Amino acid sequence: MFTFNSDGTMTRNHSLYPNTAATPDPNDDTIALSKDVPVNQSNNTWVRIFLPRQALDSSTDTKFPLVVYTHGGGLLLLSAATKIYHDLCSEIASRVPAIIVSVDYRLAPEHRLPAAYDDAVEVLQWVKTTQEHWLRQYADFSSCFIMGDSGGGNIAYHAALQAAAQVDDLLPLKIKGLILLKPFFGGVKRTESELRLANQPILPPPQTDFTWQLALPIGADRDHEYSNPIVGGGSKFLDQFRLLGWKVMVTGGSEDTLFDRQVELAKLMEQKGVNVVSYFDDSPHDMIGDPVKLEALYVNIKKFISS
Repeated sequence: MFTFNSDGTMTRNHSLYPNTAATPDPNDDTIALSKDVPVNQSNNTWVRIFLPRQALDSSTDTKFPLVVYTHGGGLLLLSAATKIYHDLCSEIASRVPAIIVSVDYRLAPEHRLPAAYDDAVEVLQWVKTTQEHWLRQYADFSSCFIMGDSGGGNIAYHAALQAAAQVDDLLPLKIKGLILLKPFFGGVKRTESELRLANQPILPPPQTDFTWQLALPIGADRDHEYSNPIVGGGSKFLDQFRLLGWKVMVTGGSEDTLFDRQVELAKLMEQKGVNVVSYFDDSPHDMIGDPVKLEALYVNIKKFISS
């Protein structure tokens, strides 16, 4: 999937997870339209915006919830153009329905954390000021959600912490909640699920350790707040979620090595008085490989956003 080079860069094999082009033409047979828009050309960051076909119905002037999405890939891999994420965002856009702004953020190790967090927050700032037609015409800026899966769930969480500290600066964008799909967190001490699933082919502990080694600031261990929100010090900012009335959805699977960390984070937020909705099942980390569970995920996301 990748080769780590001696100069601190990575050579990525894109054949396993190929990219796909955006689909902006309303005459194409797609469940959602999409287009790519640059955000910061200096950092080569951009977004892929997904527009549900319902927005093209000329008989309604309905505004749709706005979701800022950060893709998975362990902070090291993949893109907003990766086909599995293009398809996932298209489905969410169509089924909720919602406008999805999928963030193509900078990857580690070339750009270690907090670069990806900064990119996600910059997209929130970009959304509030952009004159991009699909957003101005169809998005409900008073109903914004930050969402991410796996490594993107980690980014979404930390971007939300930053956003919670600058809500007035984000107006007229109003964030209503946070959706963390099997978020990627770590820690020095092994959890029960990491020990129990040590031989799990998807994200075994040595692989997650190596990922954090490449993604964290040089010299930081896995109890850094970017990796471990339980002991790393980042939890002190969670009170702001409660004060703002944000709600948080967390998903996890008991066959995921990261399961205990996802449960711990949900419990921590509940202890802070945050309104948390948890969906835990018996799945592994891969959330895209099971069509039945994926179908349930779409239903749960729609219920959460519309509640």
